[in-house]
Amino acid sequence: MSAAEDAETALLARLDRLGIAWTRHAHVPVFTVEEAQALRGVLPGGHAKNLFLKDKKDRLFLVVAEEEAAVDLKALKTVLGAAQLSFGRAELLGEILQVTPGSVTPFAAMNAPPGRLTVVLDKALLAHDPVNFHPLRNDATLAVSPGDLVAFLRDTGHEPVLTRFEARDAAPI
Repeated sequence: MSAAEDAETALLARLDRLGIAWTRHAHVPVFTVEEAQALRGVLPGGHAKNLFLKDKKDRLFLVVAEEEAAVDLKALKTVLGAAQLSFGRAELLGEILQVTPGSVTPFAAMNAPPGRLTVVLDKALLAHDPVNFHPLRNDATLAVSPGDLVAFLRDTGHEPVLTRFEARDAAPI
């Protein structure tokens, strides 16, 4: 098995242990929201963009926003009480979340030590059921209920911060 397959197997075992129902959809690898939108057709539920951010104090954030949301980093830093936010380097992403660019997902919180990462969830995304994310690899999508996502994050030691992002009428990320 590859490292990606091993990671996904560990994730699915954890979800099963927690009693979280999931549905897996295999597909070709996708690296952007646009690629996922073109590929998925009518896959039901909410779809996200996931941003791995750090601030000047080396605090790390995983922002999980509805795919059409505009994420204003200046406004977000105020909400989070963070210093200036920027995108985390690929090396840091691999070290902390143990995923590669294009595979960022809230499920990767299971790899981050509690207290090292703040997970930020978009309330608009959680209004969808199910919510869809990569299972630690970008050639599949895993659908879970929003309540189960929150339960999973809590089980990893990451109490999510809930916020609301603007609709895509501003300059989005």
